[in-house]
Amino acid sequence: MRSRYRYTVLPAALVALAVALLLVRTGLSAPEAPRGVPQFEWDPTFPKMPSGQMLGAVIGAHVDAKDHIWIVHRSLGTGTGSLTAFQRAAEFNPPRAECCIPAPPVVEFDQAGRVVSSWGGPGTGFEWPSGEHGIFVDHQDNVWIGSNGQGRRTGPPGAVAQAGAEQTDTQVLKFTRAGKFLMQIGKQNVHGGNDDTRNMLQPTGIFVDPSNNEVYVSDGEHGNHRRVIVFDGATGAYKRMWGAYGNKPEDADLGDYKPTDPPAKQFRYPHGVELSKDGLVYVADRSNNRVQVFRKDGTFVSEVVIAPKTLYPGSVDDIAFSADAQQRFMYVADNMNKRVWIVDRQSLAILGRFGEGGNHGGQFNMPHSIATDSKGNIYVTETLEGKRIQRFLFKGVK
Repeated sequence: MRSRYRYTVLPAALVALAVALLLVRTGLSAPEAPRGVPQFEWDPTFPKMPSGQMLGAVIGAHVDAKDHIWIVHRSLGTGTGSLTAFQRAAEFNPPRAECCIPAPPVVEFDQAGRVVSSWGGPGTGFEWPSGEHGIFVDHQDNVWIGSNGQGRRTGPPGAVAQAGAEQTDTQVLKFTRAGKFLMQIGKQNVHGGNDDTRNMLQPTGIFVDPSNNEVYVSDGEHGNHRRVIVFDGATGAYKRMWGAYGNKPEDADLGDYKPTDPPAKQFRYPHGVELSKDGLVYVADRSNNRVQVFRKDGTFVSEVVIAPKTLYPGSVDDIAFSADAQQRFMYVADNMNKRVWIVDRQSLAILGRFGEGGNHGGQFNMPHSIATDSKGNIYVTETLEGKRIQRFLFKGVK
């Protein structure tokens, strides 16, 4: 079966003049956009879920060293994007129908799209998130999971959290590849503002630096945490933190984003973090519609603003890099505008975009997380009512 959706990415010529000065703030004149834009084609064969299983809101994606694709999704929860009682009819006793059983929260796919393993959920010795968010497989094959929930799971499938039972997620969890618990950083429902070096507040994205086993966390989808915080990957010990532009993170409420306001001096919703091979830290500052770039010590380098008129929740949900050795391209998942932006990583010039809003294959409902494999293929997950992961095959640079 051939895809109906082959994406010829909008070339830089259509967007460069309008955005070059507006969207890149580096203190220098806007660079000339490099030639060549990656092309992608939707893959209708990925994934292959076992019969009778369903995904909830797919809230994180990562491709490991074996080119296996890992996702974390909200199959067990009662919040927005979780499977409803109607969808989970096979779970009841007696079953209400033959379909469906929610897949475990963590699912591993091979390149053919087959499920290799799946696990996750509450257990002994750790606090499973009330809302999963973000997944990363490190250089030692450990699996890290973030959290951003507010509301404890109670009752039968589809039940809502009861008053007084709320739990705010403030932790990240570390497991083996097979799902054995190893470590928890942060204690659920405990947080003390940006001066708290042990607990987070709805940590969203995780990246583990293979050179020194440091764990970078984008901390603070909601509440008053607006920072990147770094821990030791073996012990969980605090190392350092910083806010937007390398500033000290502050607890004050920034209010709603307004396109006419000056650039915010703090992150609004740090929603993802990635390290490039040349040692730069890229932070998805979702509601400020920007990606900020830092050195590993938190020194600010540059930023790119994307679709600056976009209002809450913003245009920069997550970022990933192309598979070439130089990681020439940066891909940005845009939830509100239902597309993926393509950015030259060195110059931060916006080269093009692909995708459109819709529920059909190759379209986007709620793009949230993005990852790439060694072949250059892109994986985009969808949260809320999207409840899926899609693969877009890399077709070269034109």
